[in-house]
Amino acid sequence: MNILLGISGGIAAYKTPELVRRLRERGADVQIVMTASAEEFVTETALQAVSGRPIRSNLWDKEAEASMSHIELARWADVVLIAPATAEIMARLASGAASDLLTTLCLATESPLAIAPAMNHVMWNNPAVQANCKTLAERGVVVIGPDSGSQACGETGAGRMTDPDEIAERVFSRALRPRAGEGRLAGKTVMVTAGPTREPIDPVRYITNRSSGKMGYAMARAAQAEGARVILVSGPVNLAEPRDIEVLHVLTAEQMYAATLERIADIDIFIAAAAVSDYRPLVEETRKIKKDAAETSIALTRSKDILASVAALAAAPFTVGFAAETHDVREYALSKLQRKKLDMIIANKVGADCGFDCDENSVDVYWQKGSKSFPVSDKSTLAGELIALVAERYEDERGTGTHTELAVLRTNDIAS
Repeated sequence: MNILLGISGGIAAYKTPELVRRLRERGADVQIVMTASAEEFVTETALQAVSGRPIRSNLWDKEAEASMSHIELARWADVVLIAPATAEIMARLASGAASDLLTTLCLATESPLAIAPAMNHVMWNNPAVQANCKTLAERGVVVIGPDSGSQACGETGAGRMTDPDEIAERVFSRALRPRAGEGRLAGKTVMVTAGPTREPIDPVRYITNRSSGKMGYAMARAAQAEGARVILVSGPVNLAEPRDIEVLHVLTAEQMYAATLERIADIDIFIAAAAVSDYRPLVEETRKIKKDAAETSIALTRSKDILASVAALAAAPFTVGFAAETHDVREYALSKLQRKKLDMIIANKVGADCGFDCDENSVDVYWQKGSKSFPVSDKSTLAGELIALVAERYEDERGTGTHTELAVLRTNDIAS
């Protein structure tokens, strides 16, 4: 994807090298266009180093404009992103001004435009700024943020530029999101489970695991980008809730089981990326357990198996499991694939330095008559590749019918 990143003159411009890095991690080519005031906050040298491209800033660059380079750039971009977007640049965009290279490009492009506002909280709340923001949003400009918190001026309030990683996620999903009726999963409903579960021991303690939920959340966003309606069943995580995705928040394995089975009837593809606790305390104490004894023990009982329960349904969706193993990964994954009668399983090694709590991952995928390996990459990129494979296998095994249509067909087959 080609992303044209416009940088305007706000203090938040110091975050833009990190933003460029996040965009490139997701496979984007980034061309930077700076305003004159932006050059007071971040250097061309730093930005060229992280983007790998010469920086453009002058509309009157005779060498570049000899071939109408500003029109060429406007056509090259799949997405135009302005971050930070100051009150000044928002006013110029709202009025249709084209006084420099960046605003000229914005008028000349037919690609989606996104802005990440960043300014003092009083400026952000000014009626003129709010009116300009509303005007831009009504014209289809995607407004990302701003966030609230402490600001460079020492004050606190709304106006901070959204975190670079979240901006990258928003822009990438916006660019990849198909129009209505498009995408390899258009018309399909996908359910993804993500994150850990917490099994209470007493009011202050619980059993859990190291899952961050990043892979599951990335899978949900990737399915959405392929046109699917997505339901995300999430355990407790420290991640931003994906926009335009229905999220069902749960804590325990029992709650995740109930939330999943309650909605499974309308699901075409089920992806079990959550790290569900295999065991839970047999008894949850109502008071905090005191450390009176030198030793103690907690009786555990097995949690309900969500993945096996879904795969065993008479009209089961296309069911994808995850196998996170510390050793003998392939053997355990293939055993789980056969034992639980899954359509596909995604296996990865986990440990102190891989899998959990990491932004990158590598996996091997197995199905009944095939397999495919994916090398180490960031989880967002990997999720997109995995969803493409899931869509391909779904088409091969289930055809193009919806889950409801396929359920009726399977019921008729059984009856006959």
